[in-house]
Amino acid sequence: MSEPLQERIAQAMAELQATQAAVARAEADLRQASATVRSSDRVVEATIGGQGELTGLKFFDNRHQNMTGPQLASSIMEAVQQGRAQMARRVMDTFEPFTRPGPEGSMHRGVDLDWNRVFGSALEGGQAGSGRASKNRLRDEIHEDTD
Repeated sequence: MSEPLQERIAQAMAELQATQAAVARAEADLRQASATVRSSDRVVEATIGGQGELTGLKFFDNRHQNMTGPQLASSIMEAVQQGRAQMARRVMDTFEPFTRPGPEGSMHRGVDLDWNRVFGSALEGGQAGSGRASKNRLRDEIHEDTD
């Protein structure tokens, strides 16, 4: 094997090991992460874990007792969905460096992730029109310009 090829392989292995260590650190940090969000009516607080799971639910000032079932359910869903969206954004921010190509001369090409596929509705945070349609609209316009 030629010397430059061996050097490139060694560099690629070192980059791979560094990336694996960084991913392991990011995963460990996210296992400990959580997001706590209150509903807009301030009745419900939901805590969401690093994998989008509901880890806590609190009701404040017994105001939930004066609500109908559908009202309470709506408050709970709002807080949970907003918490999941917050955690999804945190995961995306944490792993964003791994999606970028490496510096010039690096073997690292970056990982192409479809975050909508990974998180689905969690990115919407329970809010209609949270940007998915506008992103697709822009993509459609770009495709139209290529003709």
